[in-house]
Amino acid sequence: MKTLTAASLLLATLAEVVQGHYIFQYLTANGQKGAKYQNIRTNTNYNSPVTSLSSPDLRCNVGGATGGNTTIVSVASGSSVTFTADTAVYHQGPVSFYMTKVQDAVSADGSTDWFKVKEIGPKFNGGSASWDMSISYSVNIPSCLPAGEYLLRIEQLGIHNPGSTPQFYIACAQIKVTGGGSGSPNPIVKIPGHVKASDPGYTANIYNNFKSYTVPGPKVWSC
Repeated sequence: MKTLTAASLLLATLAEVVQGHYIFQYLTANGQKGAKYQNIRTNTNYNSPVTSLSSPDLRCNVGGATGGNTTIVSVASGSSVTFTADTAVYHQGPVSFYMTKVQDAVSADGSTDWFKVKEIGPKFNGGSASWDMSISYSVNIPSCLPAGEYLLRIEQLGIHNPGSTPQFYIACAQIKVTGGGSGSPNPIVKIPGHVKASDPGYTANIYNNFKSYTVPGPKVWSC
């Protein structure tokens, strides 16, 4: 009887781990790691992914349409910021960073124009691919980006189950860019709409003849 009970507990634990996923909760800016959800919008779906390409939840996750009690952190253009999750990413797939300029980072709903500032795809070596599956990911704020308030968005796309719906793990930070310049980000996109079901990077089978990869979404903008 004790053996059966232990086995049941083990299965329950494993099921919880499988469904646990990960969520980006911390932002490091100016060399300081903020508290949990201090500068990152709180979501209401725990760490479940967004899977609908037409959902506004693709902007800043479920429950992240506004900033609530999330504060805005000032960061200098050209500096680095880092998103950290509660546990390391363990679903294969790319990571992308997007930004959108807003009047008020707390109340902005993300319906404004977005542009991509960084993407991380797989590395290919000797016929095999490796993904950056980390607990933290960093991005530099473009040095020529105009000053002002922005939403800074991280997107990790899980494409680990070919044939099943890919999974978006998303978080938005609220920042105020200082310094900067007169750069004009392009191309610009709307979210939802930045990724299409026909994009090869969205539908890729990473286990069959996987020799190249294009990260979904627009091209990266840089100064």
